Formats: sequence, structure tokens, C-alpha cells
Amino acid sequence: MSTIGVEITAKEQIQPRVKITAYWVTTVLLAFVEGSGGIGELSHQWGTLDTVEIVGYPVYFLTIIGIWKVLGTLAILVPGFLRLKEWAYAGIFFGMSGAAASHAFVGDYGAYAYHIWSTVGLALLALASWALRPKSRKL
Repeated sequence: MSTIGVEITAKEQIQPRVKITAYWVTTVLLAFVEGSGGIGELSHQWGTLDTVEIVGYPVYFLTIIGIWKVLGTLAILVPGFLRLKEWAYAGIFFGMSGAAASHAFVGDYGAYAYHIWSTVGLALLALASWALRPKSRKL
């Protein structure tokens, strides 16, 4: 009976570490992609002008979305501000799923539909980071 108790205790100790590690890996990856993407959109880096042209958005949209991406990145990384974190995750998810839909609706299937699949992947990464949050980062 004592070995069962020890086994359960070991699993309980390993599981939170794996979850916390998975949370930070997904969150840092998401923050890097969203933050650097936001900076690229704000500075109209290579590819961003082509992307808004493909989906038919005006160029000023890059400034708006770039600001929101940078602010959302800060919100998910900074401790506290739990309600703001919830909104930031929702914004990232809606932004990425909306980008995927925009590319799909205009028929942007070039290079094996890279823009569609990459934005769907980022939306899923946002969901994973949100779901793996420790209790200290939840409402």
C-alpha cells in the first residue's frame, strides 16, 4: 500500500512541472511570434504590405493590428492583470482565426496555403497557452 502512495505522489509532482513547462514554452513561442509580427507590421517590414494587399485590407490596418499585437504580447507576459490577459488571449485567437479566414476567402492557397495553416496554428497555440495557464494567471 505504501508504494502506491509513493507512486501517486511522484506523478503529482511531475505533472505540474510538465504543465508549467508546456505553458511557458507555448507562451514564449506565442509571444515571440505575435510580438515580432506586431513590430513587423508597425514598421511595414517585408511581406506585411504584400499580405494586406493579398487579402484586400488597407495599409493603415497594419498599424492598428500591429499595436494590438504588441500590447497583447505584453499582456500575456506581464504578471497580474488577469482580466486583461483573458482579453489578450481572445484577441490573439480571433485575430489569427480571422486572418486564416481572410486568406481562405480570397483564395490564398499559394505555397500549400501557408498563410492559412500558419495562422490556424497560431490560433491553436494561443488556445494551448491559455489552457495551460497556472492558477496564478487565471481569473
